[in-house]
Amino acid sequence: MANESSFSSHGVAPYVEKKGEEYMNEKQREHFTELLLAWKRELMEEVDRTVSHMRDEAANFPDPADRATQEEEFSLELRTRDRERKLIKKIDSTLDLIEKDEYGFCDTCGVEIGVRRLEARPTATLCIDCKTLDEIKERQMA
Repeated sequence: MANESSFSSHGVAPYVEKKGEEYMNEKQREHFTELLLAWKRELMEEVDRTVSHMRDEAANFPDPADRATQEEEFSLELRTRDRERKLIKKIDSTLDLIEKDEYGFCDTCGVEIGVRRLEARPTATLCIDCKTLDEIKERQMA
């Protein structure tokens, strides 16, 4: 079984904290910048692949069922790319937080979000407690 440090996210090995290390020090900020940039690069490459695929595969099928299938496939790809476009915006705003030295702290209560949580979700802006409360409130409103 592989140990935890062998797993990587977007080609970037997880950050290994050292005992007594200051939270969100320069090394950690560099690590998360690298992780976010790698993730953004992957998303941008996927966008390019989709554009190429749609251009190459676009055909005017005489059969209405074939045409409908292709349109549905393209529609699904475009919805996926739209979600990824929003994610890229979120990655960019997260990179801005790192630049401003405000990354890694909960927007609601100000406590440390934690390196392990940020490894799992690098764009997280809430600590686990505030996120849990947020989700409970959301369920109650629905």
